[in-house]
Amino acid sequence: MTTDHTVREVQVPSGTVIHATLHDADFFDAFTTTDPRPAASALQTWLDVLARTPRWTEQLLAVRNKLVRLMGLKDVGQLQDVHPLASGAPPTNARSYRVGDRVGIFLIRHLSDTEVVMGQDDKHLDVQVSLTKHGQPGSAPTVVISTVVHIHNTLGHAYMAVITPFHRRIVQAMLQQLALSNHGAR
Repeated sequence: MTTDHTVREVQVPSGTVIHATLHDADFFDAFTTTDPRPAASALQTWLDVLARTPRWTEQLLAVRNKLVRLMGLKDVGQLQDVHPLASGAPPTNARSYRVGDRVGIFLIRHLSDTEVVMGQDDKHLDVQVSLTKHGQPGSAPTVVISTVVHIHNTLGHAYMAVITPFHRRIVQAMLQQLALSNHGAR
């Protein structure tokens, strides 16, 4: 059986928690690919995505963090950063995480088996990222990563003008790595 590993741009999935945040959003996008592990939870899939994030994204985030500190914005760290969990459990398993825990650069805001919504707020903008899992009879299961941004000021608009092309490429690369990571592992 041939699996399509194409990453495509799609609409933010309706009926999801992230979709409900679209009102007055200044930026949003969503990308999808085939889900290589449909039985895994949304958070476990996000952790799999982070584990396979290309090294060049770490380098871009390091440059971003140095530059934004000069403008008084947060150094958010790296996507793969590991933080202690509020429960005290080791952050080695997706089942250990709860709403309010940090995963990489984001705080978990919503957590279910089929959707995890994470966010990062700063004085220039608020960003939310969601990973949702979708399955329909007769079609391959999919993963969608959606991003919704609410901008607060001119600095936020300037920031998004610079970051958007990088953001889009990073999300596409992350999903491509995920899709290819389990090629043949069915």
